[in-house]
Amino acid sequence: MMRFITLATLLAISWVAMTFTHEMGHIIGGWLGGATLIRYDIAPWSLPFSLHNPDPIPVLTLWAGPVFGVVFPVGLAALIRRPAAWFVADFCILANGTYLAAAWISGDQFLDTPRMLDAGVPRVAIALYCVLTIGGGYFRFRADCAAILQSPSSNDPKTNSAE
Repeated sequence: MMRFITLATLLAISWVAMTFTHEMGHIIGGWLGGATLIRYDIAPWSLPFSLHNPDPIPVLTLWAGPVFGVVFPVGLAALIRRPAAWFVADFCILANGTYLAAAWISGDQFLDTPRMLDAGVPRVAIALYCVLTIGGGYFRFRADCAAILQSPSSNDPKTNSAE
């Protein structure tokens, strides 16, 4: 039972970390590109967003979300060097790529990928990002989940004692 509680807790933390870092990336990218932030919401229980107007370099603002949303958690996990930190980072890798792919498929004009395409980002760049993050993220995140959910070791004295 504890394994499932651990998994659920780490998934909740991962969701908050992913939505926060992704949206903060857009905010930071907009700031770096001279955009004016007019409205934002980074609450994890809704779909976070940030609106910039004017945005002189929308490609920077748009790419900063998925890039910062991966680089920051991975950098933090590399510093912390604990399995839970890597679980969160690997979730962020997979989720950012999956989000861009799903947004591309949906075509919703308010999501990142259609906005990136409208701003002139080459399709191949988005596709490459999705392949790398979904491909690598899937295998890493799957291994993280398996490590949490694997049955207790038969060498563990606590599980071998007669009850």
